Amino acid sequence: MKFLNTLTCLLLLTVLSCSPTKKFQRALSPKIEDSPIFKKSFTGFALLNPETGEFIYEYQSDKYFTPASNTKIFTLYTCLQVLEEKPAVLRYLELEDALIFQGTGNPTLLHPTLNVENPALDFLKNTNKKLLFSSYNFADERLGPGWAWDDYPYSFQPEKSALPLYGNVVTFERDSLGNDLKIVPAYFKNKAQTVAAMQNDRPRINREEMENIFSYNEKSVSGQPFYREIPYITSASLSLYLLQDTLNKSISITPSDVSGSADSKILYGSEIFPVYQKMMMDSDNFLAEQLLLMCADKELGVLDSKKMIAFAKDNIFQDMPDELLWRDGSGLSRYNMFTPRTIARLLEKIHQELPEEKIFRIFPAGGASGTIENWYGGKNEPYIFAKTGTLTGKHCLSGYVKTKSGQTLIFSFMHNNYKGNAKPLKEEMQRILEDIYERY
Repeated sequence: MKFLNTLTCLLLLTVLSCSPTKKFQRALSPKIEDSPIFKKSFTGFALLNPETGEFIYEYQSDKYFTPASNTKIFTLYTCLQVLEEKPAVLRYLELEDALIFQGTGNPTLLHPTLNVENPALDFLKNTNKKLLFSSYNFADERLGPGWAWDDYPYSFQPEKSALPLYGNVVTFERDSLGNDLKIVPAYFKNKAQTVAAMQNDRPRINREEMENIFSYNEKSVSGQPFYREIPYITSASLSLYLLQDTLNKSISITPSDVSGSADSKILYGSEIFPVYQKMMMDSDNFLAEQLLLMCADKELGVLDSKKMIAFAKDNIFQDMPDELLWRDGSGLSRYNMFTPRTIARLLEKIHQELPEEKIFRIFPAGGASGTIENWYGGKNEPYIFAKTGTLTGKHCLSGYVKTKSGQTLIFSFMHNNYKGNAKPLKEEMQRILEDIYERY
């Protein structure tokens, strides 16, 4: 009898070791763990089957990595849990002769590239009451923790605010050779000038670090057509001025707190789904930060990213495998740290709650759209739907792979501390993801 039990166990182990999953794991392991490319970085990987909830393969998936813009997946899921399909654009309180209003963090008002309707302008324009603007509910900082200070003039790091206007950027554009330089908002035209001493190899726009003073070179007014977005320094007084200029109405600042009043009302906007798409497709940091502030407005009545993240960790992400070291909405912060297995579990939660068709419209598609338009393309149609994340020396890719057999798997690739650019890592990941597509 003892001999038979031993034989049975050996047969069972043999069967298990010959299973397709085991064969797949044995084939995948050396490609990741022995990769000469990955050995030049600190690499983690997790591959999850959402049908069974089990990890197919893990390599250093319990280690912490700086995720860069993979952080936006956490912001997206928070929004899906908190915000309505048509969220608030303003909070306001009507008095006998005045209307007090404050922003909700909604980023769509006069945004230069988002084609999303925002009813706030018409609402404020059509009232006959005196307008009073309050920024009392903004309890955040204009820049996030762990952001690089010297990125202040770059389009990927606009400041945060309660009532964003024009995406909190100044746009500089020449759309044809015969046109002058177009500057929007028009308020900044008198704060921009040509500087002959600036390098003139291509159109260049600069901003002073501590002032909204802009300079541009001669190529900007005489060269090829171009388009630039430069963040401006935000303030309640500047928002007030820009809004007055747009509405052609007088507005005053008040310290009143609209959200603290039981009589306050909400003005709702249009569908938020296009904002989610642009945030994920273009890896838009500004939209991610403002969306997180919108969640704070909805849940806490105050625009405070730190408090919203604490709330989300306790109420939305309490079942994650590892503690979230989470500091901002966009991933610009160098203080963020997550593990590959945590990101994989998060993607599993999204997969459980949204239809694949909708997920695949939000996430960039390999070879077809967004930040992976030129990578991970399929022969006939996209098979990778994933979010990138890149900072200097850090590159991550996390999302979904639709295999040749029709099965959807979840993966998280995270690389930190490598030299040079990410191209070799992308090429290596592409080979491995193609193999997963073909084999599983």
